[in-house]
Amino acid sequence: MMRTVFVLLSLLFSVGAFAGDYARYVDPFIGTGAVEGGLSGNNYPGATAPFGMVQLSPDTHRAPDWYNASGYDYNDSIIYCFSHTRLSGTGASDFIDIAFFPTTGNADSSRFSHLHEAASPGYYSVQLLDEDIRAELAATTRVGIHRYTYPAGKQRRLVIDLDHSANKGSWGRTIIQSQLRQTGPRTIEGFRVITGWAKLRKVYFTAEFSEDISDLCLSDGGIIRDGATLINGRSLKAAVDFGCTDRPVIVKVALSGVSLPNTRLNMAAEAPHFDFDKYVAQGRENWNKVLGIIEAEGPDEKLRTFYTALYHTMLQPNTFSDVNGQYMTPAYSVGQLPAGSTQYSTFSLWDTYRAAHPLYSLLMPDLNAAFVNSMLRHYSDYGYLPVWHIWGQDNYCMIGNHAIPVIADAVLRGLPGIDHQLAYEAVRESSLQSHLNSPFDVWEKYGYMPETLQSQSVSITLEMSYDDWCVAQMAKKLGKGADYDRFMGRSQYFRNLFDPATGFFRAKDEHGKWTEPFDPLKFGANGGYPFTEGNAWQYCWYVPHDIPSLISLMGGNKAFEKKLDTFFTLTDTSGVKNDNISGCIGQYAHGNEPSHHVAYLYNEAGAPRKTQQMVRRIMDEMYNNTSSGYAGNDDCGEMSAWYVFSAMGFYPVNPASGLYSLGTPLFDKCTIHLPSGRDFVITASRKNVGDYAVRSVALNDKRYKSTSISYEDIAHGGKLHFDL
Repeated sequence: MMRTVFVLLSLLFSVGAFAGDYARYVDPFIGTGAVEGGLSGNNYPGATAPFGMVQLSPDTHRAPDWYNASGYDYNDSIIYCFSHTRLSGTGASDFIDIAFFPTTGNADSSRFSHLHEAASPGYYSVQLLDEDIRAELAATTRVGIHRYTYPAGKQRRLVIDLDHSANKGSWGRTIIQSQLRQTGPRTIEGFRVITGWAKLRKVYFTAEFSEDISDLCLSDGGIIRDGATLINGRSLKAAVDFGCTDRPVIVKVALSGVSLPNTRLNMAAEAPHFDFDKYVAQGRENWNKVLGIIEAEGPDEKLRTFYTALYHTMLQPNTFSDVNGQYMTPAYSVGQLPAGSTQYSTFSLWDTYRAAHPLYSLLMPDLNAAFVNSMLRHYSDYGYLPVWHIWGQDNYCMIGNHAIPVIADAVLRGLPGIDHQLAYEAVRESSLQSHLNSPFDVWEKYGYMPETLQSQSVSITLEMSYDDWCVAQMAKKLGKGADYDRFMGRSQYFRNLFDPATGFFRAKDEHGKWTEPFDPLKFGANGGYPFTEGNAWQYCWYVPHDIPSLISLMGGNKAFEKKLDTFFTLTDTSGVKNDNISGCIGQYAHGNEPSHHVAYLYNEAGAPRKTQQMVRRIMDEMYNNTSSGYAGNDDCGEMSAWYVFSAMGFYPVNPASGLYSLGTPLFDKCTIHLPSGRDFVITASRKNVGDYAVRSVALNDKRYKSTSISYEDIAHGGKLHFDL
């Protein structure tokens, strides 16, 4: 049991501890609420460990939903409870499990002020103004730790709420069953089974208190069960009293997706004592180890933005297995991991395959290999790879199957500990076996997705063409020639929807006729229109695996450059803009992922100066150090990963290619401490603060003329210098 914990820490922190308190630059309030409306990140300020199971944070909504999916909005003034799980930066809500609230009587909420609120990696505190109670939160990987300080002489009560959740009006969310039970003088255990965005989630917990319970009141839907120590129902609460002394109440809450016995094992392994300050100190140390993988030097303001972004990339995927190696499979059976392994969940793959997973491959290859192996176990249990993975289940949100480029990148980069044959089987079968939004019989019959048979057809055609290219590269590496030819052929299906008359990718019906009317400015959502969370302008650049062909289709370099210019300057709109379309520069929408690579495409057209100018503009305009710090949803760290890469001076336009397109570095010096023990040092010389235009580049002291750099060049260690 303990060995698993130590192996996990070794996996996360194999780079070693680097001197410096990087956590001081992290502001968890960045991206927690737009000051003037709109999207801002949808992040949360609470306590968590790197890639932890527990995200212990305040909920400022009784039923968090789309615009407050993390449970917290900086503009709110009331806290309703502190719950143990949540999503970071997503546009849909789920989790919000196992809520606690302190009171001296019967309060179920309290006013609060940012003047009396603080957060740092692994720690959160707030003064609940209505009853003058101080709440402090910390976390290990699988355990949330609370400390509540009450006014002298007042009753010390904690309310445990198993009815509190994300909005029950969305995704058919329903609590199917729950239980609360006192199992000792200082212990309460329970579980709930809830369905919603993720189906039939089982969440178990054990709560241990720092002193004996003096009184317990259990209720279901407001009906009190006098004298009960066990209650089953669908709307459960417990009022737990500890008498009137001056001592703070400390509670440790261990979670599991498998069983109550496993919560106890998780507690014993990770939280054996009640020294709250020690948990805070250990949490900060662990965060400094992972944040210190990148050592950036620059103004504090820029370091705050950078390290907060890096922090946000490390909030998920989330640990899903227990310390004994057990986890709940998608078939609702208990899986057993090999010794030293961890199962992860929360894979927002439509977003994170673009930059977050390539970042993990570079900074933490062992950990990204563990993510890949988690996806492969899902395949082994379920028959195809996950699309959007949450608490061990797939919610099938979004299009394509972008576990494929993540796995392809890992295999092609040689990340350790991955079974290449199983990986190839998984990506191949997941590209042949039809599932939601992926009817492969239609795909191969027509050579595109007809809009009359499959909505979001243009976006699906483009994204599946890319996925197929990734399968082909794996087939080539493993010597599977026939498969290589088949999937390379499919990777060119994007050509079948390009309309030379309009210069855009357009929808066709099953007879090969263009669907009418066509408006390149009209936005789609997540069904009922050819484009997913975007329009024809935003999707006309999505051929990351074959940009030379895309340039040719658009008439060559000059025409391609001119169209890019129009893309970044055309401000016209048509109809209702999808809620995810934000952070706009012309038609470019940095608040949504399909646009993220486009600024780097000027490089491919022979106009690198325009890439440099636009990348710097995006960094300056779309990120800041306020609660409005993001131009859109962070989407499990993808928006943050874009910033981390771009601030270092490069970005993976094709995430599985092993190549990074050069931009312009934000810092004068940035050192990546590689897991090999080597360093890759990025430096910039500039005449004036704010210079971004690159005059020349040198790699390992030799003039470098390419506009891209390889994974191998970075992973081997060395020096990259920009003369600005």
